[in-house]
Amino acid sequence: MTGFFITFEGIEGVGKTTQVEKAFDLLSARHPGGVIITREPGGTPTGEVIRDIILQKDTGRIDGITEMLLVFAARRQHIQDVILPSLDAGMIVLCDRFTDATFAYQGGGRGVDEQLVSRLQDMVQGRLRPDLTVLLDAAPEVGLARMRERGAPDRFEAETMNFFQRVRNKYLELAGRYPERVHVVDAAREADDVTREITALLEAKGLC
Repeated sequence: MTGFFITFEGIEGVGKTTQVEKAFDLLSARHPGGVIITREPGGTPTGEVIRDIILQKDTGRIDGITEMLLVFAARRQHIQDVILPSLDAGMIVLCDRFTDATFAYQGGGRGVDEQLVSRLQDMVQGRLRPDLTVLLDAAPEVGLARMRERGAPDRFEAETMNFFQRVRNKYLELAGRYPERVHVVDAAREADDVTREITALLEAKGLC
């Protein structure tokens, strides 16, 4: 692979979508036609159907392991149809969530054994790992307050404060475990301040 794989992570309400779009605009100016945005779960027609199953509140209760298997099913299709072909073509891939989210949400939030997540990661992804992960970090109180301004919550957005604290803790644990890949950005600040820090990070990687 000759491309560059960047993932954006964090709990709800930290501004991931905004920062992914700003990064796309910045990188596209330097690499016209050489940058794509995608997301998980989703990114393919199959993945988007699975995303609807996972996020819709009227889906009903989904067991944590079932949820994890659905996420990895969508991920496998996403990797084969979008991520690997784009990286092989030398493109920069910006992905709104990837496997760190599974460790954080299904592992940290739902309590799924991390070894199960790791085994599926190896089976579904092989050696594929992000080159860079931007972890947008903020206290759950901050994220939940922002979410309330967006309208009706989905299944995850309707979770408890304790759930999001467990998710955040797992994200920060992953950042401590993989400091060369995962860069923690304080997302409680104004969006422009966050963008400036991410821009500096991308510049340091020689991408813009």
